[in-house]
Amino acid sequence: MKVLVTGAAGFIGFHVCHRLAASQKCEVLGVDNLNSYASLELKRARLAELEQEDGFRFVQADFADAPAFAGLQENFRPDYVVHLGAQTGVRYSLENPAAYVHSNLVGFASVLEAARRRPPKHLVFASSSSVYGADARVPFREDDDGGRPLSFYAATKKAGEAMASSYAHTHGLNLTGLRFFTVYGPWSRPDMTPMLFARAIRDGTSLRLFNYGRYQRDFTYVDDVVDGVLKVLLHPFAGASGEPTAPPCRIFNVGHQQPVEMKRFVQILESLLGRPANVELLPPLSTEMPATCADLARIHAAVGYEPKVTLEEGLRRFVDWFQRYDRPA
Repeated sequence: MKVLVTGAAGFIGFHVCHRLAASQKCEVLGVDNLNSYASLELKRARLAELEQEDGFRFVQADFADAPAFAGLQENFRPDYVVHLGAQTGVRYSLENPAAYVHSNLVGFASVLEAARRRPPKHLVFASSSSVYGADARVPFREDDDGGRPLSFYAATKKAGEAMASSYAHTHGLNLTGLRFFTVYGPWSRPDMTPMLFARAIRDGTSLRLFNYGRYQRDFTYVDDVVDGVLKVLLHPFAGASGEPTAPPCRIFNVGHQQPVEMKRFVQILESLLGRPANVELLPPLSTEMPATCADLARIHAAVGYEPKVTLEEGLRRFVDWFQRYDRPA
């Protein structure tokens, strides 16, 4: 089985590639442009881990370069595609919206066009819980439009889902979008909450909690997310009697379904790191939702997805990795 994974040097992409290549049943081609967002050193460290697997090959390329990406796909001829490459970060989208247009709109269009020209059995792409807008009801259900997106990042992810739906309808592609909910774990990005908070606690620097620490997030451990990705990937839409010939673009939540207040998240990290946090309580942000929580009924019914790792256990694994990898200068 041949699987092409974009964003292979990223957080979730690294874990997906590692699981696939370690299974010894897959030939994995990882694609990443190794841009300067987040930590290039961390991306290279992830790739060094992946390159120990016999079934993994890496190509540095920008999937937004349509001719180059189409050539990669044509030459590799993947059975499956996992599109995890994207410009991430809600707050950074306020500073550099052009980066989100390039990766999340132009780049995704390039990936869809390559799939149209040489269709894989199934293409799974990363969406985000951020697509649930200002009026979304908790728990978030996939058929709840949720109103207006609260950030430009969310707007590009919502647009990506619409683009995928049009390609599934027009070209008969088998596509599935996964709305990830606050993924955490070892090898996470430096700009993500676990790394920011763990460093602040370790170094004794200020740790900012917006909405006075009352934001609730549906933290989902990365191994559970990988389970969801692979279960969905290997179970494309099969159709049923009376359904249209063209497959739909399915959308699934991938979360934990147990939101936790940020104050509690910090308390667990304090206990694991053995140091108190220097907390600065701040007002809410206009780009942030008060709470996120995934309704998992649809993905459970489709592929039997059930998250297994508790927040306490997941953060223990994260801290074990953090203390080995992220040593102070």
